Amino acid sequence: MRILYLNGPNLNLLGTREPEKYGRTTLAEIEARVRKRAGELGATIDFRQSNVEGELVDWLQDAKGKFDWIILNAAAYTHTSIALRDAISAVQVPTIEIHLSNVHAREKFRHKSLIVPVCRGQITGFGANSYLLALEAAVSGNQT
Repeated sequence: MRILYLNGPNLNLLGTREPEKYGRTTLAEIEARVRKRAGELGATIDFRQSNVEGELVDWLQDAKGKFDWIILNAAAYTHTSIALRDAISAVQVPTIEIHLSNVHAREKFRHKSLIVPVCRGQITGFGANSYLLALEAAVSGNQT
């Protein structure tokens, strides 16, 4: 099974950016944890981050036929990007939306996700474990 992890804007700053909201774990540390668990589960991971919306769209479009699942932390683009939503819908690769913080317990503008209606599901609020929970969901979801 091949899984594409996409990370949106400012996630490259994890570990130092607002640690009270996002924790002190870096994106590289999260990636290492995901790769370790993916290896145990027999999954192959491609892990990417960009602050550029268009690059995320390109990666989503390129995923068709190459990946079995997409796990996407679109960060702020979750609430603003029709382009990401349309790309997810177009490629028809099952996608899980994830967030480190509980976006529903934060500012009102973060409560609405433009992308979750075209995703298989959403995992939010479990910190770095959101990434691992999504991996488990993808692997188990592929077996049903």
